Amino acid sequence: MTHQSQFASNPEPIDEAEAAESPAAKGLAAESQVAGSQAAEGPDHAAAIDRAFDEESGNKFQVAREEKKLGRVVSVSGSQVIVLLNNSTGESQLDPIELQIGALVKMRTPASSVFGMVSGLSIPIPAEDVHDSEMKIVQIELVGESVKREGVDRGVFQRGVSFCPSLGDSVYTTTQEDLKQVYARPAVSSVRIGTIFQDQTLPAFISTDDLLGKHFAILGTTGSGKSCAVALILRAILSQHSNGHAILLDLHNEYGRAFADCAEILGPGSLELPYWLLNFEEIREIMIGTGVDDREADAIILKDAILAAKRRYRSDAETTDFMTADTPVPYRLSDVIQQIDGALGKLDKPTDSAPYLRLKERFSALTGDKRFSFMFQGLTVRDNMAAILSRIFRVPVAGKPVTILDLSGVPSEILNVVISLVCRLTFDFALWSDRALPMLLICEEAHRYVTQDPTLGFEATKRALGRIAKEGRKYGVSLCLVSQRPSDLAVGILSQCNTIFAMRMSNQKDQEFVRGTLSESAAGLLDSLPTLRTGEAIAVGEGVSVPVRLLFDMLAEERRPLSGTASFSTAWQTDDKDESFVAEIIDRWRRQRR
Repeated sequence: MTHQSQFASNPEPIDEAEAAESPAAKGLAAESQVAGSQAAEGPDHAAAIDRAFDEESGNKFQVAREEKKLGRVVSVSGSQVIVLLNNSTGESQLDPIELQIGALVKMRTPASSVFGMVSGLSIPIPAEDVHDSEMKIVQIELVGESVKREGVDRGVFQRGVSFCPSLGDSVYTTTQEDLKQVYARPAVSSVRIGTIFQDQTLPAFISTDDLLGKHFAILGTTGSGKSCAVALILRAILSQHSNGHAILLDLHNEYGRAFADCAEILGPGSLELPYWLLNFEEIREIMIGTGVDDREADAIILKDAILAAKRRYRSDAETTDFMTADTPVPYRLSDVIQQIDGALGKLDKPTDSAPYLRLKERFSALTGDKRFSFMFQGLTVRDNMAAILSRIFRVPVAGKPVTILDLSGVPSEILNVVISLVCRLTFDFALWSDRALPMLLICEEAHRYVTQDPTLGFEATKRALGRIAKEGRKYGVSLCLVSQRPSDLAVGILSQCNTIFAMRMSNQKDQEFVRGTLSESAAGLLDSLPTLRTGEAIAVGEGVSVPVRLLFDMLAEERRPLSGTASFSTAWQTDDKDESFVAEIIDRWRRQRR
């Protein structure tokens, strides 16, 4: 991918390790402590905010803009305000960025300064001559306020409005001091991820606990920069929380390079998810499939055989009464086959021989197919569940807080089952650990396995992710959905994501779907979705102070995912491949080796 397409508007790549040790990071930590108490409001608090912004931006602020009167309030309805623009406020007097969709403006009330975001611009009755005066209307969505307090020059910005502007109140452009106040680093654990679109010298922050504790989604069309946004956000968080636990479902082998220095990469040759970890619904999907007529007999036979094999493996235990076909304890496939053979030989078996023979044939096919070796491997079975989960969930972290599950080599016919297994294990582990190990599960290409179409996908996968979305917060499991087709996602799961990073979208259906999941205050911003540049996003929700259009920081080249588009113009300039090149590809293809 070209340099320009990788969030190129930020002139210098970020280095998280250096950022964590820099004077700026230390100054920001001090500022967070100051801002954490309402009692700290006052000159010290304001100075801390100024110092933090100065250090984060390298003291390279743009020339401060003067406050200018735009017009007056002519309508107030709920959170929406209509402003009549002054005729004297000509375009030549305003910086173009001061009055456009997404721009921040302010209104003063007797008790506060109220901030709103421009959501619409119109001229109801255009004049025939461009020099004639016209009535210009600005639509504004209120986003928050700064309440005045005695002895304090600058209050603390807070979301929500308790003192609405009145008819006739003046509306002003925001100064850089106003922007600093609104976009100040939250008074909680937070990290920088980019810059504010309205003033690209001002850093954009996300609140770590609000982002992770209430789920988030990164949505956008192909090529909008989703993968780089995932890598940037995760690296930014881990730069300050190096003992995190993140599991990333990588369907296209994109992220290995991006996290080579801090991730355990489990893929072809290293991924281990033995069949005995599957619950019965999952093993049934692999062995029998769903939607197949006249296979209920197969399921009954399989369930009885698996339960008997589990009890036989644990025959030395004091009791096996707690076991069911869903209990994650080892069992031998040879014992399952033996149980099936035994049932097949009975004269009083409830059905003909076909179900028994089908199951035996399927077991034989799975154990003989190298593509399934990560699940059906060898004849020896041992109870290494603790080692498997320790590796997946990074316990201990040992300098690698991220687990990348490279699923690009997993056969498509069981991909949904594997994802269901990982999601279920993640939730169950968190449940039984009593919130002792908060984890983040990142689902790339989520629309492929949590589709809202009931006829597609695997229901167990949808239920597993749905349970994390609805109940994960209680047990310390955070969910990140990444998708290029949000309209295909299950509505109930996406609606649980309280922070949305909406990147460029050209599909009208996708735009309407995202709009339906967000608050009214972001409606104006979402109108700009088709025109966002690569690396730009509309961020809305609990993880950000206010709805904001931001530009993600640029990652260093070696920390970008391998998600770039092939360079046809370069590749088609040379003819340097021969038949041996094709033979090598065929060999890897047959051996299933990358």
